[in-house]
Amino acid sequence: MNIVLLESLGVSTQVIDKHRDQLTAMGHNFTAYEKDTAPAVQLARSRQADAIILANMPLDISVVEQSPALKFIDVAFTGVDHIPLQAAKERGIAVSNASGYATQAVAELCVGFMIQLLRNTAQTGQRCREGGTKEGLIGSLLAGKTLGIVGAGAIGKRTAALCKAFGCRVLAYSRSPVSHPAIDQQVSLDQLLAQSDIVSLHCPLTPETAGLIGPSQLAQMKPSAFLINTARGGVVDTAALAEALAQGRIAGAACDVFDQEPPLPLDHPLLHTPHTILTPHIAFASLESMEQRAEIVFDNLYAWLRGEQQNPV
Repeated sequence: MNIVLLESLGVSTQVIDKHRDQLTAMGHNFTAYEKDTAPAVQLARSRQADAIILANMPLDISVVEQSPALKFIDVAFTGVDHIPLQAAKERGIAVSNASGYATQAVAELCVGFMIQLLRNTAQTGQRCREGGTKEGLIGSLLAGKTLGIVGAGAIGKRTAALCKAFGCRVLAYSRSPVSHPAIDQQVSLDQLLAQSDIVSLHCPLTPETAGLIGPSQLAQMKPSAFLINTARGGVVDTAALAEALAQGRIAGAACDVFDQEPPLPLDHPLLHTPHTILTPHIAFASLESMEQRAEIVFDNLYAWLRGEQQNPV
């Protein structure tokens, strides 16, 4: 089999070399490339591949349609909205993801965002650099706040558990029934938005969730509430969020994902909104989670080579 890694997995060369040696010993060819998003380059590298591995780089549809040997796409990521799934399905190409590798990493960053927003760390940090004080910027505790989890999958539940340890009341909105000791009540989205001091998004990007948080949803939130998005940028109407922040209709936001993958253009509306924490898609990116992700991805590959499929999409 010809196996192609289309972009770095964020782990040491020793990890990649270990798997290269193992695959070679099994009689397979393994080739690793640095990331290149150009469709022609992707196709040239994949045309002879039986299996390809990639992370969150958008996979051009030409790779799926014009790689005759391709039978398996191994995605080193949880979300797969960057993969042309319908085309893969039509060609009978199996797709697996690395679900679970970043659960703790994303949940921890969410809690960090919450505390930073509540304690005004960005504003007070700037004051300190300017020789000022905390005057007028006294923050609040996470303890006692109502947290609304939108999407109660593994990451949503882990975030709920961490916040429960801080003393939060936790609400959840999910299309399927939710039962978890950290979640106090499953409610409608309208109820969650109206009651929550912090709304944290943890749902995948699908046709049903695209623009889920738009003008009417933001209008239902408390003026003192915060919105946190570590899910997918497309779940939120960017223009509506920027307007709500600029007009003070919600108290602040933290976004790790956007309607396009960073780097963002300098005129992106969220770059110019008050009390907004922005990070360039780092929630999943810890040393520990990168190592776990690589192990899941190669386990998926070895299973597929045995005629099985793990973590199917």
